[in-house]
Amino acid sequence: MSQAIQHQQPLDPRARQAMVGAFLGFFVDMFDVWLPVIVLGPAIGYFAPKSVGPATLALFISMVFIVTLVARPLGALLFGNFADRFGRKRIAMVSVGGFGLTTLLIGCLPGYATWGFGALIVLVILRFVDGLFLAGEYTSASPLAMEYCPKERRGFYGALIMGGFPASYIIINLLTFIMLHVAPLHGIDSAYVTWGWRIPFFIGALISLAFVLYYRVHLPESEVWEQSQRVKNPLRTLLSGNSLKGFIQVWLLMTGFWLTSEMISAVVPGMLHTVAKLSESSVTLTILISEVVLFASYLVAGVLSQRFGRRKYLMVAGIVAAVVGGLLNYALFGTAWHSLWPVIVLTICIEAVVGNVWGLATTYINERFQTNVRASGFGLGYSLAVVLPAFYAFYQLWLGHIMPAKDTELLLMVIGAMLIVIGAAWGPETRDVEFAAEV
Repeated sequence: MSQAIQHQQPLDPRARQAMVGAFLGFFVDMFDVWLPVIVLGPAIGYFAPKSVGPATLALFISMVFIVTLVARPLGALLFGNFADRFGRKRIAMVSVGGFGLTTLLIGCLPGYATWGFGALIVLVILRFVDGLFLAGEYTSASPLAMEYCPKERRGFYGALIMGGFPASYIIINLLTFIMLHVAPLHGIDSAYVTWGWRIPFFIGALISLAFVLYYRVHLPESEVWEQSQRVKNPLRTLLSGNSLKGFIQVWLLMTGFWLTSEMISAVVPGMLHTVAKLSESSVTLTILISEVVLFASYLVAGVLSQRFGRRKYLMVAGIVAAVVGGLLNYALFGTAWHSLWPVIVLTICIEAVVGNVWGLATTYINERFQTNVRASGFGLGYSLAVVLPAFYAFYQLWLGHIMPAKDTELLLMVIGAMLIVIGAAWGPETRDVEFAAEV
């Protein structure tokens, strides 16, 4: 680590408050994303007739999760435009307040016994609205934080903000574990199905309220945004001229981010159970440990990108993810392990080697766009890229006809890593961008 990084002065109060706000905002954002999968998943039968089979219940869970993902690009389009026109702070408060309210309403919903299929329909609608507001949070709060952060420290603090993802995953799993012990899950009429799943939703709503109050009391509006020359239609500006080229490049880069993420976050846990033959509890333990290491890898990536440059780091990290990550992945699922610890170690290494690039997402995308379109560029560049990777199950199904099914995850992970390399190579170096110089 360079002396310049070691001996920096502390952040001024406004920058520190903006960083805390962005981290908490992203934490509660991801907390809310995981609620239907981790918390509501075991109790989804509450919203369906008792005669429904496991496959249909799994479909219900997928539908509740997918509608949130579909809504996020739309929310980024809407709130990114507002944040560039009317300010980062105001839109962040509206967004977090919005998904806090919808989370509270979901926690209060009656089940199938009271509303029939209307309960599931309302749940899906609320999750769609939730996705709109969720996109508004990171679309506004992250640019606000980056615009207050000193240039020489953006790498570390951008990575810290992204650390809200593994942190939320860890906390929500622990919270679900506690609730399953306080309100055990034993059938459709058990305590967890009746009321236990609601508690994490209420906690999510309270965290959202605390975020809104924190922003209202402690955070000023971004000075960089206030001094910038605003445009009437940020979206039109974003999708024209040099901004359009930058947007396409960011979209390609983030498509690689999301594709690799889907493999290590969504597919690998299932393969640990089906291919590596781990028990559900062992899978949970493995993933929780790997998420802690993933958080640390974000910070390391942020610091290294500050020293060597974002573009160079992403290109090298993408190549390492494809080669080293691919070999580790092959070793993990191509070997019959008879002990838990080699599986845990290999999973941790894959998470860190492949997933560390996410530590640069907040910093790089914000640096890539000018102030008058930064929120729109960040929100859309981050969210729209999830669309193609979201259909990874269909790609795996198709690839399964021409190769062993367990190897489809490895191939898609390598493809995602190479998209990161291509996307980074296509773009410029952004480490030394001066936000204040764009006014």
